[in-house]
Amino acid sequence: MTGATPPRTRFTVLTLFPEIVRAYTAEGVIGRAVRRGLVAVEPLDLRPFGEGRYQALDDVPFGGGAGMVMKPEPLARAIEAAGPASWRVVLSASGRPFRQADAERFAELEHVVLLCGRYEGVDARVADRYMDDAVSIGDYVLSGGELAALVVLDATLRLVPGVLGNAESLREESYQAGGLEHPHFTRPATWRGDAVPEVLLSGHHGRVAAWRRQEARRRTAALRPDLLAGDPGPDTVPGSRPGRSEES
Repeated sequence: MTGATPPRTRFTVLTLFPEIVRAYTAEGVIGRAVRRGLVAVEPLDLRPFGEGRYQALDDVPFGGGAGMVMKPEPLARAIEAAGPASWRVVLSASGRPFRQADAERFAELEHVVLLCGRYEGVDARVADRYMDDAVSIGDYVLSGGELAALVVLDATLRLVPGVLGNAESLREESYQAGGLEHPHFTRPATWRGDAVPEVLLSGHHGRVAAWRRQEARRRTAALRPDLLAGDPGPDTVPGSRPGRSEES
């Protein structure tokens, strides 16, 4: 009898709060993908790897200073228990920025291990010995790495083939083409006096596509000019701006 096809991508999340990971990955698009066996997310509780009667995972930093540091031996045992990995990542405010390109790369890997830091972070010897990467989701500090791990999970697993039903929608999303996505509108065509851009009602697929490229660039220039990298952008499309309805 042939066994079930293994998940295309598997994540192991090393965390003090496994229920946070379980709760999030049981719902929505990711939850459906897990239930269908397309992907796997396995939280691994760090607490049983702690030392002593109280399963300690942290200690005071050498050299003094505020806060506590996660101890190396418990983390090493947890990482080793997770087994061989394609890539190991520690979530850290000191890491490099996590980008869409990282999500695309992680989605191609068989097994990714995410280590969620807590307190002042992990002993640097663990990162040096075991981790392949350190990533941050922004220039701010969180109480722990769990929220950052969920961001990495969501951004990555939705790219695994079969997880999203509409591949065209995925191609048009923000950052897929190196910039932000165009604005979206739905019914009614006029809402509280504000009308949808005329071009979207024209039925002309070429003009609609040109408008979307134009507005994507306009939005990127306004909100994330660093993503443009000298792109001159498309020409202006007639009827491209929202406006007040004549009925208002």
